[in-house]
Amino acid sequence: MNQEFIRALDVIQEEKSIDKEELIQAIEAAITTAYKKNYGNAHNVEINVDRETGDIQVFALKEIVEVPENDHSQISLEKAREVDSNYAIGDFFRKEVRPRDFGRIAAQNAKQLIIQRIKEAERNIIYDDYLKRQDEVMTGIIKRIEKGIVYVEIGKLEAVMLPSEQTSGEKYALNQRLKVYLLLVKKTTKGPQVNVSRTHPGLVKRLFESEVPEIFDGIVDIVSISREAGSRTKVAVKANDPSIDPVGACVGQKGVRVQNIINELQGEKIDVIKWSDTIEEYLSNALSPAKVVEIIANKDEKSAVAIVDDYQLSLAIGKEGQNVRLAAKLTGWKIDIKSKIDYVNQHKLDDKPNNQFDDILLELKDELELAEVDGLDESISEDESLLKDISELEN
Repeated sequence: MNQEFIRALDVIQEEKSIDKEELIQAIEAAITTAYKKNYGNAHNVEINVDRETGDIQVFALKEIVEVPENDHSQISLEKAREVDSNYAIGDFFRKEVRPRDFGRIAAQNAKQLIIQRIKEAERNIIYDDYLKRQDEVMTGIIKRIEKGIVYVEIGKLEAVMLPSEQTSGEKYALNQRLKVYLLLVKKTTKGPQVNVSRTHPGLVKRLFESEVPEIFDGIVDIVSISREAGSRTKVAVKANDPSIDPVGACVGQKGVRVQNIINELQGEKIDVIKWSDTIEEYLSNALSPAKVVEIIANKDEKSAVAIVDDYQLSLAIGKEGQNVRLAAKLTGWKIDIKSKIDYVNQHKLDDKPNNQFDDILLELKDELELAEVDGLDESISEDESLLKDISELEN
């Protein structure tokens, strides 16, 4: 080795971001192993590579003892002190040696090791780079689709999108450009592997951060997200500045901001609702677009009954229960949807009037007496038997 070799290491350090000192230390270790392999494990050696000139020095190491039992690994204190009087029992005697053909052995091992280390270092750099981006969104291009698995090129890597992370209803094609969520970054023997997703709620969160400056700047926070990918998502937001409307900021003028996100998700519906520290208001908002008449919350059990008008019942529940299911997941509360009539009938049949419901029952009675539901020929107030039952409950 020489200065040219050291300069080559400097270039590698600059271009590949591989620490030169780590390379030199690894070369010293590899040459030590090679020496023992060629000259016997009984020989203890120390290899030093000069950081400036690239010259290699080999030192034979022998333990200093009173009476040597192995000439290859031990030396007497008397002989050691002939070289340096400061030696003591237990120290290691160092003597430079120049084994035959060692330069050729050193060069071969150094070359092999450097190639190996460059590959490892490049893999580690790529791994560290993508690990920092885990839970972020990147734009990729679909390069392959095999056995239901979609392979997406993101930067220097080909990421994997498993069937479980693909949105039902979305169609994927070669060379299609799309945004993906970096779900998992892990090391393998063949280098870093990245798994990406189109179904993770984090994808929606990152898209909102990129589209809504108020979220990116921390003026508006996303509190919770519940998602059924490809169909519907609910996003609860709150403003850290009372002068800001969090829902309006996310929707944008004429809905342009949220529409950009919907387009990226290929038509997935998105409900942006306002978070509230008053649970009744929060639950009511979460059931949007349905209009809730009353929320009866049981804070100990984190469960609630949501009372809606008859004509709002199917909207509150949603197709196959989707709306109430997403609202429950968004808030973390169990939600039971009841129409006014069902709720009143339930408490009539229980035959156990409860004072805590008196005000609600009175309010529902008044509403039932006056209600005129749009699109119905008959008014709910015509149900005289129901009104009679309410009166009995009041008494």
